[in-house]
Amino acid sequence: MRIRVWGSRGSIPVSGREYLRYGGDTTCLEIRTKSGDIFIVDAGTGIRRLGNQLIEDERHTYHFLITHGHWDHLMGWPFFKPLYMDHVTIRVHRCPFPKKFVENMVSKVMTPPNFPIRPSELRAKIVYEDGNPTRFEVGSMAVEPIPLSHPNMGSGYKFIEDGKTFVFLTDNELGFVHPGGLPMDRYIDFSYGADLLFHDAEYTPEEYESKVLWGHSSYTEAVDLALQAGVKTLGLFHHSQERDDDAIDTIVENCRKVIAAEGQTMDCFAVAADMYFEL
Repeated sequence: MRIRVWGSRGSIPVSGREYLRYGGDTTCLEIRTKSGDIFIVDAGTGIRRLGNQLIEDERHTYHFLITHGHWDHLMGWPFFKPLYMDHVTIRVHRCPFPKKFVENMVSKVMTPPNFPIRPSELRAKIVYEDGNPTRFEVGSMAVEPIPLSHPNMGSGYKFIEDGKTFVFLTDNELGFVHPGGLPMDRYIDFSYGADLLFHDAEYTPEEYESKVLWGHSSYTEAVDLALQAGVKTLGLFHHSQERDDDAIDTIVENCRKVIAAEGQTMDCFAVAADMYFEL
């Protein structure tokens, strides 16, 4: 599988010279499979640039997954240009959300007065697939959802292809179990042995003391989970809108010190826009 990051910022997009290395766009990932399928995870502002790339590549069919309905993960949807092309097909997977929960989340972004173009005016063919509470397959890729510990609930995902595993757990609070969420040991089991894990690491431990219940983790909790799960590589995700490049670098340095102190060799980095991974 080939993974490209189009946005890794949390809460709201940011811009300025101090954000150039890690980028300012909110969450959007693209995953291309050996069987030629394309998965899009979340429609943060990064999806705008992804749409332009897909048009340039002349790719017209995509599978779309959503982690949850908070606005920073959906605000880029109306600016995804393939939506306005009649030869495009987007298969939106409801998993693991029930009934028309995903349809309602997506359509509300473009419901007046939020946006001048109505969902009914989109030209792309949007197909809503039945919810999959457990593992399902698309071509050569297997996908497993897991409930997130986050206000208003959400879903994390594990992508498995050719024995390689990528786990994506953003907006997941390890220090508190929200309704519908799971305790930390369940996320350790879910991530166990992953080749690559992206996990929410929005806060420093000091910041988290006043942010309990907000739905995000400290970077130390993310490192702890990854170490206990025997993850090969950890990517710190969902960077605070107040965190500039230098501050993120400091967090990465701190994480690597923690890992070294545990006598482990796990690689750790902060996820930046335009990063590319091949598993």
